[in-house]
Amino acid sequence: MKKTIVYDEKVPFVAQLLGKKYNLRPLPADRITRDTAADADALIIRTRTKVDSLLLEGSKCKIVATATIGTDHIDLAWCKANGIAVSNAPGCNAPAVAQWVFAAIASIQTLPENPTIGIIGVGNVGSIVRQWSKTLGFNTLACDPPRHRAEGGDFCDLSEIAERADIITFHTPLTTQGPDATFHLAGPAFFDALKRRPYILNAARGPVTDTRALLDVLDSDNIAGAMIDCWEGEPDIDLTLLDRATIATPHIAGYSLEGKIRATAMAAGAVDNVLDPETPIELDMSHIIRDSSGQWINIPRGTPSHISLEKISGSYDIMADTMTLKTNPEEFENLRNNYNLRNEVI
Repeated sequence: MKKTIVYDEKVPFVAQLLGKKYNLRPLPADRITRDTAADADALIIRTRTKVDSLLLEGSKCKIVATATIGTDHIDLAWCKANGIAVSNAPGCNAPAVAQWVFAAIASIQTLPENPTIGIIGVGNVGSIVRQWSKTLGFNTLACDPPRHRAEGGDFCDLSEIAERADIITFHTPLTTQGPDATFHLAGPAFFDALKRRPYILNAARGPVTDTRALLDVLDSDNIAGAMIDCWEGEPDIDLTLLDRATIATPHIAGYSLEGKIRATAMAAGAVDNVLDPETPIELDMSHIIRDSSGQWINIPRGTPSHISLEKISGSYDIMADTMTLKTNPEEFENLRNNYNLRNEVI
């Protein structure tokens, strides 16, 4: 008998990859419940599904694969204690998020000559942002305490970014404990230390930015603007911040066609490796879908080493997404779930 995979219906291309081998049950995120997951051998989810004992206690699930970078929606300790493997998709949408960052920067009308950009979090996304910033001639500051401790090298601390940066962009995971906790990292103390009236960008996790503190610093005119893709309280976002934000998008910075295919391929591979390690499926993300003419769509495997703001602007109209959300804030979740996946810059 085929094993059963319950998956979020908004994770694309699962059927193309796993449909011949497994019994697939696509469901809306809010219908992935204790009852519907009880007989699932595996789950493939997004951030809208919270995984903990309330969902999986007593189930037969062997693996949860999230087609996302973050895992803060999963109780990792509980899963480990109960023999449930967890897989995520690090780096799957990094080029798309970097595209969002530079589309936001390209929208700035009064960008200083040779601006200084402060990058907080230099993982998969932040590394691309740093590389592209240097090729554009930006002065580049990078803050990543865990990497700095492990590697040494050319990293700075938050205070230097607060003092010198014209643009500050966040690319950290969301963590609440330890010396590098990122919850409300962009909070009153950080904003009080700013020296150069920078733009603040959050395409990481909503609670990395303290909404109340961000509104206060906007009121004081100590920042030039807020550019937000990830919001506290999603999908019930703060409407005052939405109105004040220069760029406002519904958590879709990473929503490229290529990124979605990478994420699904990574999740599908992880699930297949756990459920059937002896005869794994050969996953080729270049041959998952066809275009309207029936030709296979080739998915770029690398990231361009050089970009221009003109090329970024030509690849993605970030202002169109901003106007759509500002006009229809009550449609946040619908806009996110039914986003017309864009292509990455090449």
